[in-house]
Amino acid sequence: MELSSDSHVPKYAQIADIFRQRIARGVWSQGFRLPANEELAAEFGVSRVTIRQAVELLARDGVIEAQQGRGTFVTGTVRQDRWLKVETTLADLADMYRDTSPEIINISESRSDAPLLPEDGKPAEKYVFMRRLHSRQKQPYCVISIYLDEKIFRRSPKRFRNETVIPILNDLRDPAIASARQTLTIGTADIEAARLLRVPLNSPVAEVRRVFTASDRTVIYLGEVTYRGDFVRIDMDLRP
Repeated sequence: MELSSDSHVPKYAQIADIFRQRIARGVWSQGFRLPANEELAAEFGVSRVTIRQAVELLARDGVIEAQQGRGTFVTGTVRQDRWLKVETTLADLADMYRDTSPEIINISESRSDAPLLPEDGKPAEKYVFMRRLHSRQKQPYCVISIYLDEKIFRRSPKRFRNETVIPILNDLRDPAIASARQTLTIGTADIEAARLLRVPLNSPVAEVRRVFTASDRTVIYLGEVTYRGDFVRIDMDLRP
């Protein structure tokens, strides 16, 4: 399995995170005996010392236990923290961002054209591009690229720079949001997403693309979001 060599996260911590995911998903269930350190070292292309560091990290958390002469066993459970629900209505989405009050780190800002698809709607004259990281309790959970109609941005640039954008847009009356769509794709973290979200390269992520249009079909907002897969849950009502 490939680890991120460019990540600021040490390899032993990346491996420990992968072990946690295996335990959380039940791949390594209670009482499971871990493969030998030599086998794990070969799987990840690291030294046995690195594997021992990863094992010690989980042992301190009470998740696994090394038993003299027998091996290393899964003895605990990993706490599930999939608190971030992918909402399916605009009102619920706006409320979710209000309730979570994310810590925002603005990575970049510029004037730009938006990468729209033909079916998205008509482009605005110009967009303000913002790249930002959302965190909760100092833990990053999503990186987002925002393309916001420049005319709307100029009305309240300070708020748009320092607050989550969707609740502000949802409260607008001129222009009001006439349509809002989002698509969700399950993917894997590339080098940049892995670095920003502090996860191993190729970790599972949820990629969400949101498009809001005004009544004349002008796209006033495009958001491209990458969520950490271990924070996301999808809860949908199924029609009988």
